[in-house]
Amino acid sequence: MSTDVRSAAEAILDGIGGAENITSLTHCATRLRFELADTSKVDKEALESIPKVMGAVPQGGRNYQVVIGGDVATVYDHIKALPQMKNRSQSSGQSNDDVKAAARAKSKGKLPWMDAFFEYLSDSFRPILGVLLGASLVIAFAAVLDAIGVVDFRAEDKPASWIFVDAMWRSVFFFLPVMVAYNAGKKLRIDPWVPAAVMLAMFTPEFTGLKDNPAVQCLTNETLKAEQCSIDIFGLPLQLQDYGGNVFVPLIMAAVAALFYKGFQKIIPSAVHMVFVPFLTLLFVIPLTAFIIGPFGVWAGNGIGAGLSWMNDNAPFVFALAIPMLYPFLVPLGLHWPLNALMLVNIQTLGYDFIQGPMGAWNFACFGATAGVLALSIRDRDTVMRQTSASALLAGLLGGISEPSLYGIHLRYKRIYPRMLVGCFAGGLTVALLTLGTNGITTNAFVFTSVLTIPVFTPMAKYAISIAVAFIVAFLLIFFTDYRTPEERAEAKAAREATERGEANGTVNTDDAVLGDVSPAATTAAASAGATGATTATATKADTSAKTAEPAAGTTTDIASPAAGEVVPMAEIDDPVFSAGTLGDGVGILPENNDVYSPVSGTVVSAMKSGHAYGIKTEDGVEVLVHIGVNTVKMKGEGFTPAVKKGDTVKKGELLATVDFDKVRAAGYDTTIVLAVTNTKALATVTPAGLKHATAGDTVITTTR
Repeated sequence: MSTDVRSAAEAILDGIGGAENITSLTHCATRLRFELADTSKVDKEALESIPKVMGAVPQGGRNYQVVIGGDVATVYDHIKALPQMKNRSQSSGQSNDDVKAAARAKSKGKLPWMDAFFEYLSDSFRPILGVLLGASLVIAFAAVLDAIGVVDFRAEDKPASWIFVDAMWRSVFFFLPVMVAYNAGKKLRIDPWVPAAVMLAMFTPEFTGLKDNPAVQCLTNETLKAEQCSIDIFGLPLQLQDYGGNVFVPLIMAAVAALFYKGFQKIIPSAVHMVFVPFLTLLFVIPLTAFIIGPFGVWAGNGIGAGLSWMNDNAPFVFALAIPMLYPFLVPLGLHWPLNALMLVNIQTLGYDFIQGPMGAWNFACFGATAGVLALSIRDRDTVMRQTSASALLAGLLGGISEPSLYGIHLRYKRIYPRMLVGCFAGGLTVALLTLGTNGITTNAFVFTSVLTIPVFTPMAKYAISIAVAFIVAFLLIFFTDYRTPEERAEAKAAREATERGEANGTVNTDDAVLGDVSPAATTAAASAGATGATTATATKADTSAKTAEPAAGTTTDIASPAAGEVVPMAEIDDPVFSAGTLGDGVGILPENNDVYSPVSGTVVSAMKSGHAYGIKTEDGVEVLVHIGVNTVKMKGEGFTPAVKKGDTVKKGELLATVDFDKVRAAGYDTTIVLAVTNTKALATVTPAGLKHATAGDTVITTTR
């Protein structure tokens, strides 16, 4: 595993206020979610300067989010494995409850109970986002086949093969209460299988089969237009509800189960906790759920859903505008989960949902703003932002996931949100105008609003037009008015011009902070562009005094491996500047010993005092950068013993430096030796040899003038 991840984990722990400041740590698909003892200890600026971090956002009260992206699970594991985290749990004299009580005492006037409530909702859903997304894509696939007439998925007599396809997505939503109950129990720090078992009792053939018992009595509820059945159990009436897909019941039940579970833990000897605490909790909570909590949860969900349905029917303009305008403020704080839960309730009770349609306007306005940033970054040749926005846009359009856009871009530039909100308004207004006199845009499945799930919505054409309006409006506003302030644009322009001047001279600058020969404007801009983690290494500066005759066209130069080790493509190096080819084409070497040799014969035109980077220019005019490790400039020479200095003439295979790579790894840095041809644009070809493993001296790159 990359040592950059371990280094990032330690830096995040420091930025969040240290292990002793953490009372709870979880993660979702893109974010680390901290519950802290004291949020004033957080260094937001330091967190956002960490390469792995896309953004740091306070969530309210004692909660804090650190946005990582797709690598969040790895970073989470590394944080949990840090010695500081282990020592904290062993040496702390306070229990978790004591720490939490002390923290809540500091939250005067901040409604900590509300923060805890929304965190409870979020943590009950976040771990199942992956399967929800997977199921929604299966639904989208089925909807496409239905739309083009391949099969009628709504027919009762459809072939068994397509019934099996239904099982592929229905498994997630039918047993969703069990998954939510498990996650809720985990959040409440009880055995999560206990609340899961309570919900599973409601899904057994014995419970569901009670509807076929001769003693059952059924009545038609005129308000809900549904049949409600009950049966006497030990002389008490039991409402027979369908709990498939319901989320309110497990959320309420898990909270009640936690009260029983923790209560029994206090009064039962610890030696027999494993046997009697789960047993007694199940004994009390299963009947409570079947007789009281279950019917109440169904009733509450139906009531809230009916209220929103009334608003959608009687004030469609307000509803269609309110949803896309609210979501941009709810999602960053994780407060959108109650609405997501209501979508599931609507599908269960009404057979369709009317919230997801206008919500799509928000998502596509978000993606449109990201597309605008991408277009500007391509125009301005901003490599770092181009990579960030392209990956965020892909995650949005194909997966319906907005977090990479929000935290990687939108919340970093204050000009984006107002323009994106105009897109939200335009999309919501389009929904309202196109669906006058109807119950809006609906769907009979819970899906992530992406391009792939458009066929799930009805009427599909009106939904497609609405999200297209939201996307285009946000895109155009960003593209024509820019997402940066004039100062930010000036800094980006200065950085680009400095880079172009260096390339025109066949030179680039390596580790600005060490060389000290880069203009302040370029340095500031590089720092700004580095919001997604660009390394300090930017290029190698050629010594302009080294004059050589222009070689003949067709001249070839073989560049050797500076060390024995595995050869990796430049694109796979764990650094956005190197992997994007900003410094030129080349390869990386994972060193197997501590000696680093010169890959070519020529003049050492730059040698860092820290000993970690060398620029060599051959007689043929090929400029080669040997950069030992990633971000190793921060080691300030510790572990590096240079064997050459600037101005020296070296032969291919001559020792450049001896490096204690064990010390580099211990410091948390990647040991990859980057071998880059920094004047690639001045050459006809730069061709890696394609070796998977090389010994020192083997040709790994060939250049042609």
